[in-house]
Amino acid sequence: MALLIVIFAVLLAAMAARADTAGADARAYWAAVRIWLDGGDPYHPTGPFLPYVYAPWMLPFFIPWAMLPWDAAWFVWRGLAILLLLWTIRWAYARRPLPTALVLLALAIPIGTNLDTGNINLLLAVALFGAQFGHGRLGGLIWGLATWMKWVPAPLWLVLPARARGWGLIVLACSGLLSLVMLPLTIVQLQALFGFGPRPLRADFLIFAWAAMPWWWRLAHPFAFLSPRAWSVAGRRVGGRAASWARSFRAAPDPTARRAVARLRIWAARFVGLHEAQPAPWQRRRVADQIPGHRDAVKTGD
Repeated sequence: MALLIVIFAVLLAAMAARADTAGADARAYWAAVRIWLDGGDPYHPTGPFLPYVYAPWMLPFFIPWAMLPWDAAWFVWRGLAILLLLWTIRWAYARRPLPTALVLLALAIPIGTNLDTGNINLLLAVALFGAQFGHGRLGGLIWGLATWMKWVPAPLWLVLPARARGWGLIVLACSGLLSLVMLPLTIVQLQALFGFGPRPLRADFLIFAWAAMPWWWRLAHPFAFLSPRAWSVAGRRVGGRAASWARSFRAAPDPTARRAVARLRIWAARFVGLHEAQPAPWQRRRVADQIPGHRDAVKTGD
């Protein structure tokens, strides 16, 4: 807890020092909506605003917030980001206190940067954090929109629930279709996006690592990858299965190949939530043991 207090004290001091110069990215979203509603070009704004660089069909998403005066809008934007971040920290800290504090210490600079500039990265990261709970449709919607907006969250597709993965691909395809329908504006968007010239590596994108915490913290052994023994055991397991498959393939090539393709199809369908995943054999045995009288019935042969 003391480590968390130090981290947040540093972040608050940095944000206070920036004062009126903070919120450049959030102000760009706010100004883009107002310029667009006034008939202007949000990709080439006039005045002290950064250009809007996201898909043109995403502009209406910001309208309710952008209708607020800037001071109120900035307070709501940063306040919402802080509250949602605190919710995610509470969830992670309740499960693994010290590792959570160390991860936050490692991500202190990305968190502080995003809170300072008001970039949407932080809101997307906490939304993706929450996408790993609840219904698959909402999770897929969040991932699809976040990925079309930034592309950096794309690898987080692997840690989503199965149904969310399938819906995420659908939302991503629909996003691409919308951008194609609005192709002239999409070209202007890409020109604005790449018109900044060469960019250095951005530390603020590391905030998306925080979005993987629900998946990581729910692993039975989240730090097993640090153990050489775990890598050795995994290597032997994979090598044994590969050797067994190779022996089967040499003995009967065609049936083995057909079985492999069928299993791959089933696995892919379950991975994107098209079929309900079946429990592994050890899981089925555990469920059977929980049935009252099951174990006694097996022993007596009834």
